[in-house]
Amino acid sequence: MARLATFEVTRCFPWPFVADKTMPRLRSIAVLGVVLLVTATAAQAERAPTSGDFAGPVDVDGRMLYLECKGTGSPTVILISGYRNNAEIWTTPPGPGITPVFAAVAGFTRACTYDRPGTILDATHLSRSDPVPMPRTAEAVASELHDLLDSAKIEGPYVLVAHSLGGLFARLYAGTYPNDVAGLVLVDAWPEAMPKLLGPGQWAAYVTLSDPAPPGLESYSDLESIDFGAASERMAQEAARRPLFGLPLFVLSRAKPIALPPNVPAEFSQAGFEAAWRKGQDELAALLPDAHHIVATESDHYIQIEQPDLVIDAVRAVVEAVRDPASWGQGAQ
Repeated sequence: MARLATFEVTRCFPWPFVADKTMPRLRSIAVLGVVLLVTATAAQAERAPTSGDFAGPVDVDGRMLYLECKGTGSPTVILISGYRNNAEIWTTPPGPGITPVFAAVAGFTRACTYDRPGTILDATHLSRSDPVPMPRTAEAVASELHDLLDSAKIEGPYVLVAHSLGGLFARLYAGTYPNDVAGLVLVDAWPEAMPKLLGPGQWAAYVTLSDPAPPGLESYSDLESIDFGAASERMAQEAARRPLFGLPLFVLSRAKPIALPPNVPAEFSQAGFEAAWRKGQDELAALLPDAHHIVATESDHYIQIEQPDLVIDAVRAVVEAVRDPASWGQGAQ
């Protein structure tokens, strides 16, 4: 599939705001709709998102989190965005006539996605959830998702579909709440081995790249901030304590190198980063012996934008495996 030409997003790889200049600015989201969602009343928040289409705030211990659900059937698929991206990365059409992952998945089972506090689609589409103090921990993110699903009365077990750092959140969730998770789809997900795979020098250069706020959002004090090193260490501990077991796992990895942000430190090696990332993806695919692993040959980090059908097909395969375990078969490399 050729690069899609109508979708511009704040490219929040493990570093923020690497804008793709080949994509003109996204025009298809109505500002009025965003305003109405942000200003929804508490009475609206009390609507039950357990059935039917739902898009609005959910009260979670006195704090509003934006949730969107659509479709029918089980298991329910929970779409988890990557670092600093909100739910719109799943719900906005990537191009004319192209169905976004959220809508496509809702065609064969129930699908839900949400905005973490401080996340964005771009500089004009900010999180629709109440802000929280930053930085946050990966444990706090996993706990927040659990509380949201509980408050919204969305029954599990779930298939978690997670992009980038969201993959680490999903796996931490699965380790913390193993009875809640029936399957995993990791979309170019963050491997917790990255600090080790890069080595001290390259890791320090990476941290320098990933820490600053995106251009144009320097004053957005609510922007999501998470310590990647601490999150990786926590995930490694959890993986050792409670390895994945007895669920279908589908890993999608990018083939194209990620676009670099400006002012890359001279000591940072893109080739080294790409090699470490590929090794990390192989390690994710080795978490379970029957995991499926596909490399998205036409994509960089945002596979759900550049090859959405790959993500949709992977989700469908995992959903079908939950419904009929015999359908899973042997993992593919």
